[in-house]
Amino acid sequence: MADHSPEDNRLALKVVFYGPALSGKTTNLMQLHSLLNPQRKGELMVLETRDDRTLFFDMLPIGLKGDSGLDLRLKLYTVPGQVQHDSTRKAVLSRADAVVFVADSQTSQQDNNATAFGNLEENLEKVGLDIDTLPMAVQFNKRDLPGVVADAELQRRWAETPWAPLQMAAALHGKGVIETFRVLLDRLYTEVDREFALSTDHGIDRDTFIRQLSAASEERCA
Repeated sequence: MADHSPEDNRLALKVVFYGPALSGKTTNLMQLHSLLNPQRKGELMVLETRDDRTLFFDMLPIGLKGDSGLDLRLKLYTVPGQVQHDSTRKAVLSRADAVVFVADSQTSQQDNNATAFGNLEENLEKVGLDIDTLPMAVQFNKRDLPGVVADAELQRRWAETPWAPLQMAAALHGKGVIETFRVLLDRLYTEVDREFALSTDHGIDRDTFIRQLSAASEERCA
């Protein structure tokens, strides 16, 4: 649920990276912070828990200005993957505008993926959000490792879901990270434009929204 302040002409959107422990949520966010070069990019903030190997949450504020002066910003979070931090996961999901579900491609991790996805659905319902209508991209990470489920098999399993096609990534090497983010931005724009008329009232069309929020630095793309 977007944080809109008409008085300040400001719109803040919240994106949450969700998934099982060690699937690569934090790696995705750190790569985005390193690879992206939007008009403005905030400092990556990190809080760690004592008993979780993943980060407690990260926040990456990035944004752009509309023709109307609208200050549009995107805040990106990860959630902890360990089960004991479920209350934190619910708190971070609260008022989310979009989700990236980061799954682990290894064959041995498919049950964990399914459990985490079910947990996501339950927690979204608890905070008043519907997984079927919330903009979401599903990424299968760790494609660079041996023993992963074949791309074609994964795409077949998810073909009838609202999140097809899946995004494939090796986030540790930066592969598929920006591509996943762009798919999410495309789906997010549809909802935000419908509610806040980004195109007609603020001069932010779909291409501008995606391009400016996911622009990669020239050095990284060279």
